Amino acid sequence: MVTIEEFKNIDIRIGKILEANVHETARNPMYILKIDFGSEIGVRTIAAGIRDRYTKEELEGRKLACIVNLNPKRVANVESNGMILAAESGDGKLALLVPDRDIEQGSRVH
Repeated sequence: MVTIEEFKNIDIRIGKILEANVHETARNPMYILKIDFGSEIGVRTIAAGIRDRYTKEELEGRKLACIVNLNPKRVANVESNGMILAAESGDGKLALLVPDRDIEQGSRVH
C-alpha cells in the first residue's frame, strides 16, 4: 500500500502534446513526444511506446496527464523526462488519461 504522503510526492501535471515524432530506431513502436507543461515546467521530451495505438494526428494538440518529477531515463537512446499516464484493459486496449474539460498546461492533478 502507498500512503497519502507517498502519493503526494508524485507530481502529475497536464501537458499539451506539441509534437509526436516517430522514433525510427527503437525496437518497439515508439514516439518521441514534445509536451508543453506551461511556464513553470516548460517543454519536456517524453518517450512513449504508443505508436501502434495512436496516430501522430490523434496525439498532436491533445492534453493529457503526465508524471513530471521522475528522474530522467534513457529510452531507446533518447532521454525521457517524464511519463505519460494511460489505462490498459485486459485485452490490450489503451486509453490516455485526459482532462474532461479544457484546462491550462501545467495544472496539477490531485
